[in-house]
Amino acid sequence: MRQVWWEGKIKRWCPSGAILLSSHLFQGCNRAPLWCNGGTVADDREFEPRLGRIRSGGGGRGKTYLQRVLRAASLAGTGRVRPSGFTGSRIGRGFGAGRIMASRDRLSAFRSRRVIIKTRIVKMRGTGAKAAALHLRYIQRDGVTRAGTPGELYDKEADRVDGGEFLKRAGKDRHQFRFIVSAEDSGEYQDLKPLVRKLMTRMEADLGTGLDWVAVDHHNTGHPHTHIVLRGRDNLGQDLIIARDYITHGMRERAAEIVTLDFGPRSDIEVEDRFARQVTQERLTDLDRLLRRAASPEGDVTLADAGSHVAHPHWAGRLQTLGRLGLAEETTPGRWRLSPDMESAMRVMGERGDIIKTMQRELAAQSVDRGHADLSIFGADRDQAQVIGQVIAQGLSDEKAGTHYLVLDGVDGKVHYVRISEEADAEIANGAIVRVALPRHGIREVDRTVEAIAARHGGIYSPDKHRAYDPTARSEFIEAHTRRLEAMRRLARLVERHPDGSWSVAPGHAERGASFDQAQTKPRVEVLSPVPLDGLAQTRARTWLDQLESAEHTELSDAGFGHALRGALAQRRAWLVAQDLATVEGAELIYRKGALTSLAQQDVSKAAESLVAALGKPYAAARDGQIEGRYRGPVQLVSGKVAIVEKSREFTLVPWRPALERQLGKPVRGVMRGVGVSWTVGRTRGPAIS
Repeated sequence: MRQVWWEGKIKRWCPSGAILLSSHLFQGCNRAPLWCNGGTVADDREFEPRLGRIRSGGGGRGKTYLQRVLRAASLAGTGRVRPSGFTGSRIGRGFGAGRIMASRDRLSAFRSRRVIIKTRIVKMRGTGAKAAALHLRYIQRDGVTRAGTPGELYDKEADRVDGGEFLKRAGKDRHQFRFIVSAEDSGEYQDLKPLVRKLMTRMEADLGTGLDWVAVDHHNTGHPHTHIVLRGRDNLGQDLIIARDYITHGMRERAAEIVTLDFGPRSDIEVEDRFARQVTQERLTDLDRLLRRAASPEGDVTLADAGSHVAHPHWAGRLQTLGRLGLAEETTPGRWRLSPDMESAMRVMGERGDIIKTMQRELAAQSVDRGHADLSIFGADRDQAQVIGQVIAQGLSDEKAGTHYLVLDGVDGKVHYVRISEEADAEIANGAIVRVALPRHGIREVDRTVEAIAARHGGIYSPDKHRAYDPTARSEFIEAHTRRLEAMRRLARLVERHPDGSWSVAPGHAERGASFDQAQTKPRVEVLSPVPLDGLAQTRARTWLDQLESAEHTELSDAGFGHALRGALAQRRAWLVAQDLATVEGAELIYRKGALTSLAQQDVSKAAESLVAALGKPYAAARDGQIEGRYRGPVQLVSGKVAIVEKSREFTLVPWRPALERQLGKPVRGVMRGVGVSWTVGRTRGPAIS
């Protein structure tokens, strides 16, 4: 084998035909070696150089088929092919793995083991760090293990880790991921830790980075599951961005692969039993999705067209169930028409069924016997503005939305299920007496305008039609209307958006907008008494029983908490009379002058004694006049919530107000008159408090 050098660009085969040298292999070099294995040495005369500018593609004969197609398309004027829209689903780590596994899932959906993963991304700015600490505390609460003991955090290496150290490492993170992993066969695992560790190891390989996470296994529900908290940083300290496709499909399919390897694919009998159980369920099932997929655009389903589908034997039974629920109608024998609202209605039914089961489980755990008719979901009845009751139980209702729930034994004799925010749950304990109020929303003017414009144009709204309707409307004003429509479409599917930017708006849009606002509003929770009812009758403090008005007594039920409250009121009256704090004239209780104020001051003084040692400063009782210092936080007393205002050498306790919520650790100033304080937040005069 000999070497021949050629000055210029090589365009021919070696005479032996063994090797083809491509010019792109020698970029930036105009002198390349030519190797020939045929035994005959090539010389300069066997080459036909084609001169041209640097990196010139030369003629079209040497191009690949794809290159020739793209060149022809360019000459035809089609330009570069671009995607129709930007979704952001490809941004982040794990995009390729999520897409491949999503396509593989469609081929083996019925055989693989099913795993449900709920994901929530939480911003850590503002109150995010406080919420993260509350979340860790909540998932480690009592009663979540098989033995009913508190949950314990673990990670990839240790079975017991310190949550405080994890929060310290995550102190400067921009965001945090929270997952709930629930396998359909999770009850078959003696320990969920190996499953979770395998899943997180697979995720590290898919995402190409190490992950910092902690987890807690819960066995307090019908389906054991795991709460995972993942830091929003990769192993290089950069923000961890996970592709939407991987969160939507990739994680779930990775977990399903592991469970399928552990227990094997589903057998024919297991697949058959799964669909058989779904025939009569009052929730959205896989059978419903298959029926909707097989239906025509008008919603017509013909049983004869199902062919040999694996779920076909159960379609007829499922359609009969949907017909009984008013969500399907048999138009002709063997032909059904599905209701357009079938999927949303079945989701609502399933959610209500889950709530009722949760309430029954919590009532059974507390040995409270109530009938099915006494169970109520707060907010379902639009006429119900508030509910007062004692907390029976609380828990996590929706990890993705960050909402918790309370189960209240109401004064009306019913048991109420109430969704609350995660922050509201922090100060509420079982046995506390609370008032839950739901603010009422009226019809917005923006919805009235959209409905009026759509009514003039056959149910269609668009920015151009808005400008014609109101020529004085600015672009920002019109954009506010489209943002409102987009929120109603994305969160509740109340309107439909067309590709040209117009919207389909049905009559009654303004009323639906008010209902939409009502559904998005979280109720306000006020703690009336942190002490349970049985501990209030003889408490030396101004209690909630003392603040009840006589008009409210007529609303008390003769059953449940209402009946217990009547007895507690009678005991409280007897105690107040025995302490010479009140007298009874007929059916009315008359307090002596200053009795309630004296009881409240005694409650505050008792709390101050316990704070002296904690703060290392003496307590100074609040007096009328100026109050200033640094706000250290609230304290919930039987008499109500008070605020700790600390000065350099002493501290005082004054009535708390919502205006102080965002002033934690900051200087505040106010004027106290009687039992109220008018606050002025901001810088105060005098030396700073260390």
